[in-house]
Amino acid sequence: MRGNVSAELLVLRRRAATWILLGIWSFLGVFFAYVLPYALDPEDAPLGLAEFLPQSLPGTLISGFPFFGGVFALMLGVFALGSEYGWDTLKTLFVQGPGRTTVFASKLAALGIVLIAFVVTVFAAGAIASVVIATIEDAPIVWPSGWLALRAMAASWLILAAWAALGVMLGVLTRGTSLAIGLGILYALVVEGLLSAFAESISFLEPVTQVFLRANGYSIATALGAPAAGIESNGPGAFGGPFVDSVQALAVLVAFVLGFAALAAFALRRRDVT
Repeated sequence: MRGNVSAELLVLRRRAATWILLGIWSFLGVFFAYVLPYALDPEDAPLGLAEFLPQSLPGTLISGFPFFGGVFALMLGVFALGSEYGWDTLKTLFVQGPGRTTVFASKLAALGIVLIAFVVTVFAAGAIASVVIATIEDAPIVWPSGWLALRAMAASWLILAAWAALGVMLGVLTRGTSLAIGLGILYALVVEGLLSAFAESISFLEPVTQVFLRANGYSIATALGAPAAGIESNGPGAFGGPFVDSVQALAVLVAFVLGFAALAAFALRRRDVT
């Protein structure tokens, strides 16, 4: 199993799409969390200037993961499995010895490891940006507690993992990348976006929206310090509720990861790869 995971990590490292997605996500994550709002007017931020200082790092950064980061994780998940169909490499993998379940589990493990880099890179870049702003403003550099930062990074990874698992499932079900990415973005923008927007006026939609990826992701983000006012004005990723209990949000996200992965594994084992 260790050798299979190492091989899958090598594939992900050598794939240009992995580095492109990591680079774009890292840039946009810091740009929309720090550069753009600070350049416009830091006092207009929900927490004022404090939102851009190191002390607010966990809450400021995690608010970008439930939607913007999730879309990048979804594409990464699609490429992890869907591209194998396009290159006809799954047949080669399956006839070389490891069973389908082993191959699939190795790909998921490698994907989970790569997602750690997607979290750490953004938090490292955000830390640098916050220090630069604190220096410009001549503000004291006070870091958040290590426990809070660790929880924020773990929650950020879980949010990305849920979106990546959705991408894996779509990649397996569609046996490709283009349609899977299109369906994933359509779900993120249209299904979750529109239904969440109508939840306040249509009462029976509210219980449905409470199990959405975005609702539970943002609920964990606010529990870890992300300002709800900022999330409500977060452009295409804006979310005004409903927010749920953090324990429920954690359970729902874990259930999504396991459910998407189980469905993808079932389809991979039962269906022909061509």
